[in-house]
Amino acid sequence: MARKKTITRDQILDAAYAVVSTEGFSRFTARNIAAKMNCSTQPIYLEFQNMEDLKQALLKKVYDYLAEDIFPVERTGDKIVDIALNYIKFATKERRLYRAMYLEEYGGGQEMQEFSYHYFKDLVRSEEKFQKLPEDEVESLHTGTWIVATGIAALMSSGIISPSDDQIVRLIKETIDGILDRKEPIDMS
Repeated sequence: MARKKTITRDQILDAAYAVVSTEGFSRFTARNIAAKMNCSTQPIYLEFQNMEDLKQALLKKVYDYLAEDIFPVERTGDKIVDIALNYIKFATKERRLYRAMYLEEYGGGQEMQEFSYHYFKDLVRSEEKFQKLPEDEVESLHTGTWIVATGIAALMSSGIISPSDDQIVRLIKETIDGILDRKEPIDMS
């Protein structure tokens, strides 16, 4: 008779999330995740093909968290300013997870960038005043806003600067206005 599974996929994902959000992707190993659950690594490999499969499931969990709980929070009524401000708040509130997902070499990296770009693009396209913007201007708006927000987020999460929300909002709005007033798109490729 086969043994009944006592550790679920969700429990493994929760443990993986706990490891990454407290220790970063450098500690994202089957042994460390199993230790978090007080079990062997066997349940992990019964639920996931390999560690890359688990990582992809974890990234999806983080994407869902950002898309449902972090990015859509209304703070100013301006969706672009709000997403930048929410990204910065995420970086300062959940420093380790932010660094793991956006800054670490083995974190989300390019995938996080793509997720964030598509979320941003959909958000911009949902705003009537931006619906007619050409694609290259949407990309410029994302690039410029993202660079400013990431700079502020990294500096704040490191404790180097501590601007007020009003200062951050003003800087983001000035960035958006400057990008929209440009004659040439910003190309960072």
